[in-house]
Amino acid sequence: MKEKVNFVITVRFLNWVGKTLIIMVRVLRILFSVSLILSVCNLLPLYGQEKEGMVKYTPDFRFNDGIYLNFEQVKMNKPIPKAKILTSIDYNDREFFKKLLEPDKIYFYDNMGVRQEIAKNTIWGYSRNGVLNIQIQENFNRITFVGSICHFVADITTYDSRYYNSPYGYYDPYYSPYGYGNYYSPYNSYNSPYSPYRQSNMNRNELKQYIIDFESGKTLEFDVENTELLLMKDNQLYEEYVQLSRKKKRELMFVYIRKFNDRNPLYIPVE
Repeated sequence: MKEKVNFVITVRFLNWVGKTLIIMVRVLRILFSVSLILSVCNLLPLYGQEKEGMVKYTPDFRFNDGIYLNFEQVKMNKPIPKAKILTSIDYNDREFFKKLLEPDKIYFYDNMGVRQEIAKNTIWGYSRNGVLNIQIQENFNRITFVGSICHFVADITTYDSRYYNSPYGYYDPYYSPYGYGNYYSPYNSYNSPYSPYRQSNMNRNELKQYIIDFESGKTLEFDVENTELLLMKDNQLYEEYVQLSRKKKRELMFVYIRKFNDRNPLYIPVE
């Protein structure tokens, strides 16, 4: 009889322990859910602060017009406005920036109202009608594709390596691979159109494509290597791109730049 009583007590105790454990598990689940909700709520204000005063870039976005001394001003969308530039040019002149940038110096008032001057060839660029123009080799080129990775085409001057590769620091006809060994060679003539000694062969203008990393402000040549470099910030896209053949990489460079910008939108400060 005593053993039976002990067995009943043991069973009841086990049932109580089992129910207690179930209740404890339920309480822990509730506490975990509440903790998770509170954590998310705490993060939301921070996220809102990061985006406060900023707008996602779209093709309709217009940068503030003015002179951008450096890329940091571009990122902050805070150029030197026309009103602070010292010039006799009419602010409403359609060719305001073209005329402003003809001299070698630009004069303006800084935020303290102090008159400043800066060499034209040291500024980053300017914005006209909300469109950025970047300086390359003292020429200003419109940035037609803006995003976390920008793309533009520039008219640049390249130099003939035959002139600059001379060990004497100037063109030497005896050093030229064309000018020695054949007296009747058309390359031997100083006035020959094939002669590298002619001034017209020393440099030439060509269109070249560039990309800009909007995070760092670095301007890079638009090629496979630099495309891979910038895509590394998006591991999934990078892994896709590096698996392609060399030919496909060249063909799809711009496609992957667009994909990157879609997945990693650019946010610009606005006033």
